[in-house]
Amino acid sequence: MFTGIIQDIGKIVSLENKGGDAQVRIESGKLELSTVKSGDSISVSGVCLTVSASHATEFSADVSGETLARTTLGSLSLGDPVNLETSLTLSTPLGGHLVSGHVDGLGKLVSCRKQGRSLLLRIRAPEGLSRYLAEKGSISVDGVSLTVNSVNGPEFEVNIVPHTLANTTLGNLTAGSIVNLEADILARYLERLIQSKQALSNGSEITREFLARHGFVK
Repeated sequence: MFTGIIQDIGKIVSLENKGGDAQVRIESGKLELSTVKSGDSISVSGVCLTVSASHATEFSADVSGETLARTTLGSLSLGDPVNLETSLTLSTPLGGHLVSGHVDGLGKLVSCRKQGRSLLLRIRAPEGLSRYLAEKGSISVDGVSLTVNSVNGPEFEVNIVPHTLANTTLGNLTAGSIVNLEADILARYLERLIQSKQALSNGSEITREFLARHGFVK
């Protein structure tokens, strides 16, 4: 799990095709890698990757074909910047919101305009994801925890303050850019609970079969 508070902007220094999947090596100047070991998780632009090796200023990770196909990691090139965050611990301040690093879909930046010292981004979410968006709710965009300003159908707006512009890759985005989106995990659990409640209100009884269908009995 992560918080969506970016700790560093890393750089892709190696990207090796492994015949269906890939191995990536990322350089970081600020990330504390001395305690990172093989098997640990690091969020790379919102994608949870498992560290295969780490050194003083860089780490390597394998990227599956599924991840390459469903996230922006499949379009990375050498030198590209990426948002980095190490995994959440019990002593980590939860300054953003709970982020799993499991990307729900790819969004497209519709427009980008200045608003004071900030940047206002309008992003179009893919089909099926917009139902998890709520005004003043949370969303992860390329691994960055953001507050949703407004929602209009599949499109939503977020405000990028100067600190976030300076310390993440979001300041590099332009109209047409593709971004990784992850909905608030609490919204997903709420939907699940509502579905279960609706099933009960339609005359369903809590039987062993009902519990098994919903994952409570093996």
